[in-house]
Amino acid sequence: MEATKINIQLNFNQVVDAVRQLSPAEKFKLNEIIWEDDFEIPKAHQELVLSRLEKGEKDPSRLLDWDEVSKNL
Repeated sequence: MEATKINIQLNFNQVVDAVRQLSPAEKFKLNEIIWEDDFEIPKAHQELVLSRLEKGEKDPSRLLDWDEVSKNL
């Protein structure tokens, strides 16, 4: 089977409109394709998240309730 190369210029909103026309199964498959590319979370970001989790576990009183915080946004 011969491969066909298609080059179509679409702006972001046109891509979104096209994706909205897909079936749920097609959207799920597209999501898998988008995320199958390997990407790495930088070590510094990982350490920051782990540090914040540790601080929250050591002192739960420093944690804020999301419902309360979101009211002030």
